[in-house]
Amino acid sequence: MALSISRRIVRSFGSLSALGFREYPTVAGRSFQASDLSGRIAGDNLLHAECFGFSKGGPSFLGFRRFSTTILTPDSNGGAFPSDLLSSKTVLTPERTIGLYEDLVVPVTNFHNEDHGLMVLAGDVFDVPIRKDIIHRVVRWQLAKRQQGTHSTKTISEVSGTGRKPWQQKGLGRARHGSLRGPQFRGGATMHGPKPRSHAFKLNKKVRRLGLKIALSARAAEGKLLVFEDLEVPTHKTKNIVNYVNQMENTKKLLLVDGGPINEKLKLATQNLHYVNVLPSIGLNVYSILQHDTLVMSRDAVNRIVERMHTPINR
Repeated sequence: MALSISRRIVRSFGSLSALGFREYPTVAGRSFQASDLSGRIAGDNLLHAECFGFSKGGPSFLGFRRFSTTILTPDSNGGAFPSDLLSSKTVLTPERTIGLYEDLVVPVTNFHNEDHGLMVLAGDVFDVPIRKDIIHRVVRWQLAKRQQGTHSTKTISEVSGTGRKPWQQKGLGRARHGSLRGPQFRGGATMHGPKPRSHAFKLNKKVRRLGLKIALSARAAEGKLLVFEDLEVPTHKTKNIVNYVNQMENTKKLLLVDGGPINEKLKLATQNLHYVNVLPSIGLNVYSILQHDTLVMSRDAVNRIVERMHTPINR
């Protein structure tokens, strides 16, 4: 709604043209409203215009405030702009939806942070829907399968001691017993105690394979999956690995996965660090991925994992 201002107040401001206002005549006995002219205005570098109107039974005065949409970059030729004032940070992209089976493109680097191009990660391995129930089942299966099960207790036939009847059956007023090695006596047997056995149970191969895909997809979605050209280190010194880990942001435990046998230098450099572990691609598992917040895989390891996930299951 246009704001009416008396002529005396207008004269006190001086010439409106000097203030940047343009004069427009009234139409059909009424002045233009601010809402009539708001919106997009055609022209170069114009995104939006705000209108201000002043009327008092005569001509209306409208002012426009223009906004420029020119994008300034260090290579722009539209005037000198200090390049040090431009942000050098990476522009954040909108968060993608997880679990759409889309191929991911990730940069390939190494311990020296050198650029080695890009690599495409298969969407059916590194971008599957996250299911906590599958992860829970696979972790339980792993922990149960690796349990040694060597616990053992002695029965009445295995415990050391005499088998003679302690006292006669009748006449003494005491409870009747046939052996002092029973479970109710000190040093006696254990009834229904644990014996050596396997705690492993069956889990379908499809579920086990899906659990590994979900763990890899979770690390990729968090940005905690790094792909290296190789895991070669110049020397076996532990301080080199310590420096590399310190350069990584928000990394507390690191899991290195190589395609083939582990390099001897890398093995010696990491064996004294409790927060850095090394695995071959054939030994990559869900529980190890969950124990480490950052996963570093070589290009060869990624190819072998994808090949393993695409191999048909033998029945």
